[in-house]
Amino acid sequence: MVHGPTRRHFLATSATALAVGAAGCGAVSDGDGTPPDDGTDSPGSDAGTPDAALPESFALETLASGLDAPLDIRFSPEADRRYIAEQQGLVHVHGSGGLRSEPLLDLREAVDFGGEKGLLGIELHPDFAETRRLFVRYSSPRRDGSPSNYSHTFVLAEFEVREDGRRVRPDSERTVLEIPQPQGNHNAGDLAFGPDGYLYVAVGDGGAGGDQGRGHVEDWYDGVAGGNGQDVRENLLGSILRLDVDAGERGEYEVPDDNPLVGPEGLDEHFAWGLRNPYRMSFDGAELFVGDVGQGRYEEINLVTAGGNYGWNVREGAHCYEADDCPTETPPDVRGGEALVDPIVEYPHTDAPVSGISVIGGYVYRGSAFEGLGGAYVFGDLQANGRLFVATRPGEGRTWPTRAISLAGDGDERLQRILSFGRDGDGEVYVLGLGSEDGAVHRLVPAAE
Repeated sequence: MVHGPTRRHFLATSATALAVGAAGCGAVSDGDGTPPDDGTDSPGSDAGTPDAALPESFALETLASGLDAPLDIRFSPEADRRYIAEQQGLVHVHGSGGLRSEPLLDLREAVDFGGEKGLLGIELHPDFAETRRLFVRYSSPRRDGSPSNYSHTFVLAEFEVREDGRRVRPDSERTVLEIPQPQGNHNAGDLAFGPDGYLYVAVGDGGAGGDQGRGHVEDWYDGVAGGNGQDVRENLLGSILRLDVDAGERGEYEVPDDNPLVGPEGLDEHFAWGLRNPYRMSFDGAELFVGDVGQGRYEEINLVTAGGNYGWNVREGAHCYEADDCPTETPPDVRGGEALVDPIVEYPHTDAPVSGISVIGGYVYRGSAFEGLGGAYVFGDLQANGRLFVATRPGEGRTWPTRAISLAGDGDERLQRILSFGRDGDGEVYVLGLGSEDGAVHRLVPAAE
């Protein structure tokens, strides 16, 4: 069953359970909803990077500056061209000559901008060179069907880019999905195509605090009121969604028939749940890394798989939330007693070397500029404090050892607030953020000896 305008309206007007027909198509998965590996070996080692092999510092090569709040970047597969999204609603074109004066896309009149709202994510279709399809996730003023006491409407839409790659075609917007947002925060907003060809969509828990209050439903756990993170029946909040956007016409989608809740009780779009504010995510091969912003004590990186429950708001990271004792799995009558999965990386809100206030998920490094960094996960915190973080794959166990890597030179001035990361076709990693003067996009390069 293809989901078009009627389906979108139903999601926007109902906060109750809904039934979705499912018919998967496109790339084949491993049968449990987990994206298949593409069978190729990526550069770098995944056996665990020795601590001694990590760089002592990162230098920043600034590619674009003079930006307000750059939140996302994507790389054209066909040209020396980058697309940079700003929170206010602009998507810029950056090429060998710098930033073009005319944006690819201007959504400022459509976007509800401010705080954690705005243009939050962009993604290119895997066959962008042929299809010219650009997907965007933005906050809109309340649309028809969003309750009058709600903050705004979550919009997932797609546009068609002209052949020259410099502008979208006028009137090409097609709305794929709308979700009423009760509060103005915890909007997540990232988009990523997996190696299975499906679009993964990060959705926050609905905002406010503790997954409680207006728009937060009751769940199976009585220890804390709320919430949407542990509910998969009444709304799509607090989750990673998985959609087949190649089904039907532009602006329509199907639910892959191997999504974990196709058949069991729950909304079929869900891929994983138990998340608070999965603000940034990325694929490395078949592995999906998600940075989930914590409540007030711990930040976390999760390695997300189909049907995974990442614990919020029973647990914050690997710790009980607002309780001295809490379960590590759901009751038997809740999807058979599924485990609450601990993160692969956790760090506290303290003054420890690896610490901060809001995790910003990054990418596994697959480039050639840093010898010995291949296979390591590079990420950061909103409060940069002159450093990035690098997590390396463990020899055994789930937890990835994590180390702070300093920014060389005046990097601490040029990058005071980290907003996002990117990775180009060569596997090099980029960091987007705010410096002492403006917002900018930087490529990580070795520091001069």
